[in-house]
Amino acid sequence: MKRGNVRFCRRADDRLKYIIECPFSPHNAIVDLEACKPHLPKMPKAAQTDIELLRTWTLSAAATLGSAVRAKGILQEIQARLPATSKKALILEGSDLTLVMPASNKAAFSAAVATVSKVLEDVENLPVIPREIEDILTIKTSERHRWLADGRLPSAGTRTVRLNGRARQITFHVFDPRIVEDLLDRGLIDQWREEDAEAKAENRRRAAYQAKLTRSLKKTKKVAKQPKRDPDDPAVKLRGWEDFDIDGLLR
Repeated sequence: MKRGNVRFCRRADDRLKYIIECPFSPHNAIVDLEACKPHLPKMPKAAQTDIELLRTWTLSAAATLGSAVRAKGILQEIQARLPATSKKALILEGSDLTLVMPASNKAAFSAAVATVSKVLEDVENLPVIPREIEDILTIKTSERHRWLADGRLPSAGTRTVRLNGRARQITFHVFDPRIVEDLLDRGLIDQWREEDAEAKAENRRRAAYQAKLTRSLKKTKKVAKQPKRDPDDPAVKLRGWEDFDIDGLLR
């Protein structure tokens, strides 16, 4: 490559040199660039990055039931079974579970892979917890309590857990994922809401009728308390009439 009267070249020993061409002399001056920069430190080679171990699993629609809350619940269920050092290595992105660890933690990585794979074998039968069923069926907490109490929403048992940072344990009902999926497919939630609205209106009518009947009974009792008297009854006569009769004022 030529640059003015200077031509750069690289010799077989991989040392960079340039040749100064002199138009007035048949000889060229060769300058060794490597020898001219002994005061400059050599650039260090890029450090080799640690190779990471990676494994990915995809959660099926039958497992998540189309709910991001359910997917997060599955992640937390798996993390609860992993050692403390491996919990944060498992992350959730959409419907994909990803386990990432340094190559130096090969033993811990293999153990974590075995744990995750074992849980995912039966993940579709993992019980549905309250916040998950509310998200899947798009229902309110009050509706869940009401339908659980009257038997329309069957319980699959109870579960007791201890929340992080709290000494007190809490117990709640869990639900069969297959029953939840059936309720979602059949659209029974809308039907239950219509039935509840009709029952609420009927209860209001009954309450209004009962209040009206109560007021009517109170009026009847007040009238019954007042005795009916005969006008000719001496007890009906007013006091003081005898004095008027003596004076002959009533004649």
